[in-house]
Amino acid sequence: MKRFYKTCASAPCEGGYVVTLDDRPVRTPARSVLTLPSAALAQAIAREWDGQGEEVNPQTMPLMRLVTTAIDRVATQRDAILDDLASYGGSDLLCYRAEHPRELVERQSVQWQPLIDWAASEHDAILAVTGGLVAVQQPEPALKALRKPLEALDSFCLVATHTVTSATGSLVVALALLAGRVDGNIAFELGALDDLYALEVWGEDREARERLNGVRGTILAAEHLLALVRNPG
Repeated sequence: MKRFYKTCASAPCEGGYVVTLDDRPVRTPARSVLTLPSAALAQAIAREWDGQGEEVNPQTMPLMRLVTTAIDRVATQRDAILDDLASYGGSDLLCYRAEHPRELVERQSVQWQPLIDWAASEHDAILAVTGGLVAVQQPEPALKALRKPLEALDSFCLVATHTVTSATGSLVVALALLAGRVDGNIAFELGALDDLYALEVWGEDREARERLNGVRGTILAAEHLLALVRNPG
């Protein structure tokens, strides 16, 4: 759509902060006022709006897209989002290892196993690891343990965690990012380990690299949202 505003700003409001376009508060697609929990987040989203040219391109506004999802979907479908996230624990990427080649097997073990061990020690979630594509039934206590830290998250942190989980295929990776155990770039590399290995072996592929760059950008945007919500200064 064409740019319809001249000025962008952020301002305090009842219950948080808003972003304004020509002094009018931005609304979500569901027509809720975009009320944000921190001044830093409001300022960052105002910069996304201000950075648009003659055309407004939502694809270049990752924070805006995340917070509208948090307000319109996560806040109103919280239980369904929690259930969807918890389901990833039952098929977590880190639990499914290659059987060959040896270099990939070793790389997965070195990079993935420490987080499986961390989930056991930090969250008391003892997950079974298997080789190949044969499904493994994870213990119910482990799945409940992985869900527990999610229940304390607000809608903004929950949408960031869901974004990282779906982008990497791993709830364990998302929880590690949430806890500061890994950063966004490491989270991307863990989730994309097999694809990155394939590029090393078979050579660069432009479409594959562009797709992976998009995944990395998605994860980094979620990490940025977490930082702005949790460390607003």
